[in-house]
Amino acid sequence: MIVRLTPEQTQQAIPQLVDLLIDAVDSGASIGFMPPVDEAAACAYWASVTVAMREGSRVLLVASDGGAIQGSVQLALEMRANGNHRAEAMKLFVHRRARRRGLARDLMSELEATAISLGRTLLIMDTNKGGAAEKLCESLGYVRLGEVPGYARSGNGKFHTTVFFYRQLT
Repeated sequence: MIVRLTPEQTQQAIPQLVDLLIDAVDSGASIGFMPPVDEAAACAYWASVTVAMREGSRVLLVASDGGAIQGSVQLALEMRANGNHRAEAMKLFVHRRARRRGLARDLMSELEATAISLGRTLLIMDTNKGGAAEKLCESLGYVRLGEVPGYARSGNGKFHTTVFFYRQLT
């Protein structure tokens, strides 16, 4: 089940979200963190997401199964007047224990529906070249915009190429 969390629900779910983030980074996800991520850094990150949610610039969706959070994705809403038709799909990750069940696809489907309900007509997304997220973006109909070599650093310290995608929602 995919659920849109409120800031209050997010605060209550911090322990599960911390576990999810640490698992994602430990398993090699390119989501802006370098391993190892400690609990304090993960808590601080989710606190910053909660602030953005309260400001109205972020939406957090989670995949829940039996009361346990198995995955999440965020919708970063552009707030400036000339860009308030677009948003960024970001930080899509699924816990290792729940992969290969279609949760990432379900999260993205709900993210797109949420974006449309908020008047967003354009989504952008970036991901590590050669990873599962790249294949997912392609399978969902996202258009490859281009690649930037050496854009981000992997957990092993090496630079990797990032692929940028977009998708028109209407």
